[in-house]
Amino acid sequence: MKDFFDYFFGKGEEVEFENFTLAHILPILVAAAVIYLIYRYRKQLLGLSFEPRIRFALALTMIITEMSYFWRLVGMPSLGANAAEHLPITICGWAIIFGSYMMVTKSQPLFDIVYFWVFAGTVFALAMPTMITYTGPTRFRYYQFWLEHTLGYVALFYMMFVHKMRPTKRSFLRSYVMLGVLAVVAYFTNRMLGPGANYLFLAEPESTPSVLDILPTFFPLRFLIMASIITAMFVLCYLPWYLMDRKAAKVK
Repeated sequence: MKDFFDYFFGKGEEVEFENFTLAHILPILVAAAVIYLIYRYRKQLLGLSFEPRIRFALALTMIITEMSYFWRLVGMPSLGANAAEHLPITICGWAIIFGSYMMVTKSQPLFDIVYFWVFAGTVFALAMPTMITYTGPTRFRYYQFWLEHTLGYVALFYMMFVHKMRPTKRSFLRSYVMLGVLAVVAYFTNRMLGPGANYLFLAEPESTPSVLDILPTFFPLRFLIMASIITAMFVLCYLPWYLMDRKAAKVK
C-alpha cells in the first residue's frame, strides 16, 4: 500500500503527459459536458430547495482541490519541494479561491475577478498544461490539476446560467486592478527568493515546453508583452457582452 501511495502521489521521472492526447482532451470534454448540463437544466436547478447546497458542495470541492496541492507537497517529503517555490501566488489558484467564495455568497465583485482571470488566464493552462508533464493519468497531480483548472469554468457558467450574473465595464477595471496587485506581489516575491521562484512566469521561461517559450527573457520586454496579451484577452472576454449591450440599446 505504501508503494502505491508513493507512486500515486509522487512525481514521475520521465514524461508521462503529452499535449493534445486523450489525457489532455478528455478532461476538457467532461467539463464541457457538465457545463452543457448546467445550461440545459438551469431553470430546474434554480427551483431546487437545496440549490444553495449544490453551490456549497461545488465551493467546498474547489477549496479542497486547491489545498490538496499543498497538502501533497507537505505530506510527500520525497518530492523534494521547496516551500518558497510553491506559495499561493498564481492566477489559477486565486481564481479557484475567489470562485469558491463567489459560489457561496453570490458576490458580484468576486464574480468580476473570477470571470476575467479564468477566461483570460486559465485558458493558457488548458491549452498547454506544462505543469503536469511528468504526471500522467496514474498520478494524483493529474486529477488535481484538471479539477483546479476546469472547476473555475463550471462555477462561472453555473452563476451565469442559473443566477444570471454577468460582467460589466466596472468588472473589467476591478479584475485588471486586482491582477496588477497580484503581479506586483509576484514580482517582488521572485526578486526576494531568487533563482527557482517564477511566480506568474515573470522571472523566466518554464523548464518544460510552454506557450510562453517564445517570450524574451529580458524582464521589461517580457512583462510588456505579457501585459499586452493579458489586456487583449480581457478585451476579448468582455467583447461579447459589449456587443450584446449595444444590440439591446439599438432595439430600444
